[in-house]
Amino acid sequence: MIGSKTSNIKTLLIIQRIIKLGVAFPSLSLRNNRMEIRNIAIIAHVDHGKTTLVDFLLKQSGAFRDNEATEERMMDSMDLERERGITIAAKNASFIYNNVKVNIVDTPGHSDFGGEVERILDMVDGAILLVDASEGPLPQTRFVLKKALAQNKKIILCVNKIDRKDQRTDVVLDEVFNLFIDLEATDEQVNFKTIFAIAREGKASQDYEKVTQTDSLKELFDLIISEVPPPKIIEGAPFQMLITNIGYNPYVGRLAIGRIQAGSVKLGDRLSLHQEEGKIQSYKVTSLLAYSRNQQVEVKELTAGDIGILSGYEDIMIGDTISALEVTVPLPRVNVDEPTVGIFMSVNNGPFAGKEGKFVTSRKIKERLDKELLTNLSLKVEATENADTFKVIARGELQIAILLEQMRREGYEVLVSQPQVIYKQENGKKLEPFDLVYIDVEEPYLGTVTQKLQMRKGILTEMNNKGHGRATAVFRIPARGLIGYRSEFLTDTRGTGLLNSQYDGYDEYRGDIQKRYTGRMVSDRQGKATPYSLFHLEDRGALFIDGTVQVYKGMIIGDYNKGGELNVNVCREKKLTNVRASGTDEHIKLSPIKPITIESSLEWIIEDELIEITPLNVRLRLKNCNY
Repeated sequence: MIGSKTSNIKTLLIIQRIIKLGVAFPSLSLRNNRMEIRNIAIIAHVDHGKTTLVDFLLKQSGAFRDNEATEERMMDSMDLERERGITIAAKNASFIYNNVKVNIVDTPGHSDFGGEVERILDMVDGAILLVDASEGPLPQTRFVLKKALAQNKKIILCVNKIDRKDQRTDVVLDEVFNLFIDLEATDEQVNFKTIFAIAREGKASQDYEKVTQTDSLKELFDLIISEVPPPKIIEGAPFQMLITNIGYNPYVGRLAIGRIQAGSVKLGDRLSLHQEEGKIQSYKVTSLLAYSRNQQVEVKELTAGDIGILSGYEDIMIGDTISALEVTVPLPRVNVDEPTVGIFMSVNNGPFAGKEGKFVTSRKIKERLDKELLTNLSLKVEATENADTFKVIARGELQIAILLEQMRREGYEVLVSQPQVIYKQENGKKLEPFDLVYIDVEEPYLGTVTQKLQMRKGILTEMNNKGHGRATAVFRIPARGLIGYRSEFLTDTRGTGLLNSQYDGYDEYRGDIQKRYTGRMVSDRQGKATPYSLFHLEDRGALFIDGTVQVYKGMIIGDYNKGGELNVNVCREKKLTNVRASGTDEHIKLSPIKPITIESSLEWIIEDELIEITPLNVRLRLKNCNY
């Protein structure tokens, strides 16, 4: 061990500089019989095959028995992830290949969960950049690659789905190379290794023509071991670990997850916890865990370079440093891009409040939001003048919708306002966040999409003809111009268009944008809706409810196609008489309705409307209702 306090501080400053600059450090592999380690992340745009590839890496590494039952997309452990087919939260796993332990992290591909990617990169030394052989690099590809290059992570390019009929591998390789150049990659970073894969079949090869002939990912395993550098370690330095994720275990409480930057730790050791504003706490390690496959297992000791899990202190936060008692200099905290879209979340005060949910008070809502803040760095919660209302700020609509859906399933009732972007004031000017929007559409729809985006203050910056009747375009648009547009885009392109966005900083306010061109039909009383009344409203616009729904005064029951507000009686029943004749009774048959979802509601509502979310229903209502 290093003797004096001064020499300890100097050593730790050297460690931090090595970590920050990514400087190569000599001979860090097998020392003291310690197993070699590789830490690597899978990064890509959404739906390019990250989770599927991780599945096959785990299976082919020998982590499972030949006869052991395994699930598809085993890393997507959340119900919402399996239902939507996307990764929401980063997941850790590990396997051993040729006596080398590989810690691998599956990261989200959607830009709204970019905060997960940014902090996870602090745990790894390299990344597999996965790119679809047809779609090529997309906005989130650019985002995650930019972050990885900035941290000097070693990149292995994996071109996936080369069995697609519309694959264009040669063009995609050129696009990726150009992307590296655009992101000002160094000569060493541009000299990346490339491998081709069919992840869903567990096949990969560096020779494009041999992918279909191989039957494994062996060449990818070999690339990971040879190309990704081992963790940078200074022997004899005191223990330090940066917390990049938080977990919970019902037996041992809060879990601190991160890569051990220096030293080692054993069960029962007393350590220091370095928190914000220089606060230092002392605590005892009550459990040590490491990753084996996609599970957490107990271990007796964790050493530098490995990704480990510690418990023993309940106030642990992402960005804190855990260290040996003699350490006084914490590691740099994790920083992520700031959130740009916010909503107001409040207690449900409608006539049906408390009838469907378990958690309906402001105290319970605040506890749930505080719990979310522990693991979600890209989310902010601010108090308001009203004790029953909270301002929740996130990366985008999808991140907000996922949080609200999780709360709904957990039994919460809340009211939610229209999403609003976060403005800034600088030098007397009003600034707003902007996005770069990348669209890929069939050529006949390009004119309509261009017109709609320009109406939302979007400016066309680039356009290309891809061939095969499709075209791509790039727009720079205020982030608020995209709120409510995605479903309209799918309608305009008959579901064939692709739209992706990427945060592009703040710029001057571009003026008012009209979000909705239709009005609303509003119930003028409380009661049960009847098929008879709804049948006579179908020609006024699209209905949101059917003939089995309970309504109240001020509840929005449909889209009014003439604009403005139409107050209607949806509880009206047909008057009965004693006259009956064949054919005189109307045959009531309502058109199918599209169920209201949290995402569609966030897109549809405007400033004076709210979404009422309960475990059983999603309703739309006026902000000011006179019940």
